[in-house]
Amino acid sequence: MRSLLVLLLTLGALPATAGDRITGKPFASRSEVIALHGMAATSQPLATNAALDILKAGGSAVDAAIAANAMLGLVEPTGNGIGGDLFALVWDARSQRLYGLNASGRSPKGLTLATLRERLKSEGLERLPPLGPLPVSVPGAVDGWFELHGKFGRLPMKQLLAPAIRSAREGHPVSELIAYYWARSVPRLAKFPGFREQMTLNGQAPKKGEIWKNPHLANSLEAIAKGGRKAFYQGRIAHTIADYVQAQGGYLSYEDLASHRSEWVEPVSTNYRGYEVWELPPNSQGIAVLQMLNLLEAYDLAKAGYGSPEHLHWFIEAKKIAFEDRAKFYADPAFNKLPVAELISKPYAQERRKLLDPTRAAKRIEAGNPALRQGDTIYLTTADAEGNMVSLIQSNYRGMGSGMTPPGLGFVLQDRGEMFSLEDGHANVYAPGKRPFQTIIPAFISKDGKPWVSFGVMGGDMQPQGHVQIVMNLIDFGMNLQEAGDAPRIYHTGSSEPTGELMTDGGVVNLESGFPAESVRSLLDKGHQLGWDLGGYGGYQAILRDPKTGVYYGASESRKDGMAAGY
Repeated sequence: MRSLLVLLLTLGALPATAGDRITGKPFASRSEVIALHGMAATSQPLATNAALDILKAGGSAVDAAIAANAMLGLVEPTGNGIGGDLFALVWDARSQRLYGLNASGRSPKGLTLATLRERLKSEGLERLPPLGPLPVSVPGAVDGWFELHGKFGRLPMKQLLAPAIRSAREGHPVSELIAYYWARSVPRLAKFPGFREQMTLNGQAPKKGEIWKNPHLANSLEAIAKGGRKAFYQGRIAHTIADYVQAQGGYLSYEDLASHRSEWVEPVSTNYRGYEVWELPPNSQGIAVLQMLNLLEAYDLAKAGYGSPEHLHWFIEAKKIAFEDRAKFYADPAFNKLPVAELISKPYAQERRKLLDPTRAAKRIEAGNPALRQGDTIYLTTADAEGNMVSLIQSNYRGMGSGMTPPGLGFVLQDRGEMFSLEDGHANVYAPGKRPFQTIIPAFISKDGKPWVSFGVMGGDMQPQGHVQIVMNLIDFGMNLQEAGDAPRIYHTGSSEPTGELMTDGGVVNLESGFPAESVRSLLDKGHQLGWDLGGYGGYQAILRDPKTGVYYGASESRKDGMAAGY
């Protein structure tokens, strides 16, 4: 079995395109897109085109990002929509600084932990379920749009939402990967009232190439375009959401929606070999990226080489160490004093690095004790002619979300509340009006105070792992922007979770085909458990800005239906 696994994992040790790439770039499925005046990279071509149209009409990078996100809610409902949350990093060329927005929603204020526990016990559940009314939290994306637009927008919201509204009424052909995920979602979600009627074609998921229309979503977007954020959080839409959720046995109220606000937050960073890598602080998991990079900085990855046994082992063990802190400390900072500065400090990494055994895979790691100072998602990125850049991620969680589909609105509500812990004293324990731990994270890299790369890798707990691999590919291994996303990925599962589950056996290492056989054998010799995950490696989009010429480079990886395009 061991020999068979090594053979399976190493079949196609180089991607099929490697032999005929004239440029000699072994991991790039295609060339980078290069343009001067603007760039957009999203997971669906129709969304990329919507963003470009806005840029060409004089819109800002934020305007383009909003237009693309609205379009993605229509064309890729398997990963996002206005029933979900949003996080963004915005490089503002005028002030030459990076801004962060946390547009995630909170739990119902009228639901206490005691009541939740009683409800779960009555239903024979030990934790919050992934579907139905209980995991529904306030959807924050629409408020996020208006916060971004109010600070950095140029064109009216009506113009930004017009492409999605038009496509929702006229219809569009569904693309291949989205059709695949849609077909997987319908059997799980069709039992919930409103889903079959609004999110299927006669009870079936639309197939590749079939025309999909969503007039209900068009009406919702039109109401938002005319009435602003109030139309969503204080008008008919809010009443419809609240009435529906409560009719299904949930607790989300009109007051929860009406009182919702996003939060501008300071991005956090670490210096990795002369580059500043930026993430958002908790309640997202972004600082796991910074913790992993701090651990890896001590190792000569460039000398070891991409795909080497050392590269793989160092990365996997650094992930395990960082994710134990993730399980213990990452939560809503409004309810906890979180040691963020300490967790991402170099001295803390130096101490935690002692846990990384270069010869053996760790089976169990304890979270650290930093001194506390008192006091399935979509990703898109856009850039405009003035040098503004947006890194934006938005999600329903678990693909299409909770299955809760309020009548006549055309979208599904998220199920982020599933991520709450029920353990007393845990940083991420459920509380009324609290933001759950979030997996979605946008990323940004600067150098010498100038913007360099806006990027993201969607996909649950793959996201921090994907971010770190992109940074290593660009900085340690010298790959170009397209190569960095197309190169084979590592995906480790089984670490302790913010919901309370603990790692006990070291987890499982999943490798895409393309890594050398000797590296796979080395992992087995060190005690790693190897698996074969066919769909957990995430999806990458990126824009790079040449600091000397201002030229943009765009990349969209081959694992998705996406496209990078510029003008």
